[in-house]
Amino acid sequence: EKAAEELGYHPNALASSLTTGRTKLVGLVLNNFHNPIFLQVFDLFTRRLQDRELRPLLVNLTDETDPRNSVRMLRQYSVDAVVVASSTLPPDFAEAFRDAGVPVVHSFGRHTDTPKVNVVGIDNVECGRMAARALLRRNYRHVAFMGGPATATSTQDRLEGFLSEVARHPGVRASHSFAENYTFQAGRQEMQRQLRAGPAEAFFCGDDILSIGALSAIEDVGLFVPEDIGLIGLNDMEMAGWENISLTTIRQPIEKIIEASIDLVVSMLAQPGTPPESRIFPCEIVERGTLPPAR
Repeated sequence: EKAAEELGYHPNALASSLTTGRTKLVGLVLNNFHNPIFLQVFDLFTRRLQDRELRPLLVNLTDETDPRNSVRMLRQYSVDAVVVASSTLPPDFAEAFRDAGVPVVHSFGRHTDTPKVNVVGIDNVECGRMAARALLRRNYRHVAFMGGPATATSTQDRLEGFLSEVARHPGVRASHSFAENYTFQAGRQEMQRQLRAGPAEAFFCGDDILSIGALSAIEDVGLFVPEDIGLIGLNDMEMAGWENISLTTIRQPIEKIIEASIDLVVSMLAQPGTPPESRIFPCEIVERGTLPPAR
């Protein structure tokens, strides 16, 4: 090793892969780069994979829902495994990699008790319930859910939990709507529509970036948060804690999800054929300034 160092020799990773049958490449499939939270996810995943001497190969799936192109491309590069890091893609997206014989982990995927692939994330139905309970504790009589795209699994599950919890309180009215994307502008535009129609007293926005867009629209018409309209988001992205935003939100343990996902990748490579599992992490409410104190 010392002699190799003195001679300036560095092992050739491609040549090594021919010998070991392992490329140490891990496909990292993401979508929705318009949402700053996924820039954080990308940063953490790439650094943590490199810490394990694995090399991430990025696939940007923005505006694409058909897995076939991604499966084809990543197989061409002989990746050892794939991480699908998305809360919006359906379970069968990750399952397409499994069907192609590629070990796969679905990070931020839909929780199930009988997973067909490894899933790491949160219980989005429970998050919907948590948000509803937070609003109900403030004695609001009309609450609303503003989600991302209606086709996103995270939107569907958060809405299900929200409505089921509100339904337990017959005197409270619940409504819901969907923004076109998980983006600031989409949240702003959807809140503008709600303001024209006559808004609810408080909103659970299915993502912090939607909440921040909604906050902008509310302030533009001279209303105040939380005095006139209450808001609660989900994720606890860095911007949520900025002094001029101070968003009350549900914190998703992103770093723990990423660490567990990479642990599963390493485990699958060491012990192929291990049955898939679902690792679900609890969330917590972070109280800031967009909801009044609970009564």
